[in-house]
Amino acid sequence: MGSFSIWHWLIVLAIVLLMFGRGKIPELMGDVAKGIKSFKKGMADDDAPAEPSKTVEHKADEVK
Repeated sequence: MGSFSIWHWLIVLAIVLLMFGRGKIPELMGDVAKGIKSFKKGMADDDAPAEPSKTVEHKADEVK
């Protein structure tokens, strides 16, 4: 009673295909993949050491 038979899974698959359509599922998976790639890129950017910013020093002798 706790596990589902193959017929249960086929019915669930048919309902999912009817709800989302054949074209919608690949689009959804593509969006998920883009999100994962973006997340990994963001994590890699956080791990990279930040370059120190160059400050411009003003000399009092040059300004007259």
